[in-house]
Amino acid sequence: MNLMNKLILGDNLEILKSLESERVDLIYLDPPFFSNRNYEVIWGDAGEIRSFQDRWSGGIEHYIAWLKERVEQMHRILKSTGSIFLHCDWHANAEIKIFVLNKIFGEQNFRNEIIWKRNSAHNSANRCGSIHDTIFYYAKSDKHLYNQLYQEYEKEYLETFFDSVDEQGRRYKRSDLTGAGVTKTGETNQIWRGIDVTAKGRHWMYPPSTLDMLDAQGKIHWTKKQGGMPRLKVYPEDMKGVPLQDVWSDIRVLHNNSKERIGYPTQKPEALIDRIIKMASHENDTILDPFVGGGTTVAVADRLKRNWIGIDQSVQAIKVSEFRLQKQQDLLSTPFVVQLHKYDYDTLRYQNAFQFENFIIQQVGGISNTKQRNDLGLDGKTLDNIPIQVKRSDNIGRNVIDNFQSACKRFDPELFETRRNELKKIGILIAFSFGKGAIEEVARLRNKENIIIELLKVEDLVPIAKKPKLTVSFVSQSKNDKGVHTIQLIAKAESDNDIEFYAWDFDYNANDGFKADILIDKTGSQTQQFSTGSHRIAVKAVDTDGLESIEIIDLKINGIVDRSS
Repeated sequence: MNLMNKLILGDNLEILKSLESERVDLIYLDPPFFSNRNYEVIWGDAGEIRSFQDRWSGGIEHYIAWLKERVEQMHRILKSTGSIFLHCDWHANAEIKIFVLNKIFGEQNFRNEIIWKRNSAHNSANRCGSIHDTIFYYAKSDKHLYNQLYQEYEKEYLETFFDSVDEQGRRYKRSDLTGAGVTKTGETNQIWRGIDVTAKGRHWMYPPSTLDMLDAQGKIHWTKKQGGMPRLKVYPEDMKGVPLQDVWSDIRVLHNNSKERIGYPTQKPEALIDRIIKMASHENDTILDPFVGGGTTVAVADRLKRNWIGIDQSVQAIKVSEFRLQKQQDLLSTPFVVQLHKYDYDTLRYQNAFQFENFIIQQVGGISNTKQRNDLGLDGKTLDNIPIQVKRSDNIGRNVIDNFQSACKRFDPELFETRRNELKKIGILIAFSFGKGAIEEVARLRNKENIIIELLKVEDLVPIAKKPKLTVSFVSQSKNDKGVHTIQLIAKAESDNDIEFYAWDFDYNANDGFKADILIDKTGSQTQQFSTGSHRIAVKAVDTDGLESIEIIDLKINGIVDRSS
């Protein structure tokens, strides 16, 4: 599988098996916790419910077995310099460490048990409140990448150790300006401002010229008592901070009004994932999240200029992650691909012809023709040199069969006659559908002239479905004295499948693409306020296959509300 930036819908075990060994630099996974409660079903769509039922069909041993076979594949695809961060809680963290991570990665590659303090307090009956999650950090080998990060100083630490305040009200601590012993170079042994530190068996940390400069900058603390030693003023902002420790209490869980919140109940803060990615990867490395959920990992990885792969069994998880990525991307962002179970007929039928040909030929294991000139109208060939032609059309007629037969013969006359004599196919023709004349001509060639042409429909190679049909209406509800209208927008979608959700962009710009303001709307109804002027609104409907439709509405508000599209 090509490791481009990709969101993949499906069972992560099967998808992980398809990835090449040692291709990923960092894995973060936040699998469903072993709480054995129905609230672990978050999105509620069919794919997630199936996964939930599989996971809980047994007890803790079944859960560990379910997780272990997935982590085994993750270990395989990690580079030797790579690391894994597994997010869990008290329900199964002991079993996960002993029976999964130690077994697969080895005890010697355990790096940290990171404690993420989620809350300040939690009410629990008959026991202490549980206010933290566990993140196990394992390396693939002792060659693993680690970037030292620093945390800000806590208030208590600053008040205790940075206990002096300068004229500007800034806190600082006093640091020694001397070092033990007398140096061989005389410059730092000199008497400075009448102070001879060599008498005490010490030397200045800086030459006199530097000490003079520091003093001129107000960075030297002079004691009030007679004969006191000067000290260096050290401010918190001059220091990197505290080297990152294994208890993280400085990243809070998302509150209900957080700008990051997208409506995903177990959504993790971007700051948490940002820290993990920065400490264990570099730009252009590949990050994998096999339980992508609300898309936080891929969104942060994309922003930090990492490559990424996100996998989830839930259609809603994949589509919400897609819309979240679209919202933050700009012209300099790296494009990404969304891989669903089914392909939209219209997207395939009307996409760039060359891209379509390449995609379809790959599905039959063929090799595309990159020349695009003097190719006899042929688009590729199989590994044993059988010509392939792809038609991005429906109802292919007899004339196409005639032309294709001639092209196959000119392509390799000797091979054409050999395969004809052996009653083997001389070519493969692929299209969306074939007319009666084409089908009859292929049958005649086979029966009368021993020329076998294989006809393949696109739907024989890839599953195809029709995207939803979407309509939008509006109801003007009220107008205030400032001319602001309150309008209810109502989206209604029809599909062969159920509609999973709607998403809305209330300031749509075709050049920027769809940037969802509302990511998850289960009802298709939104009430918004609009000021006088023109407004462009876009809504998307997503069905259970992940296929989507978009409707764009232009509203003009000037005393009355008018929909101009």
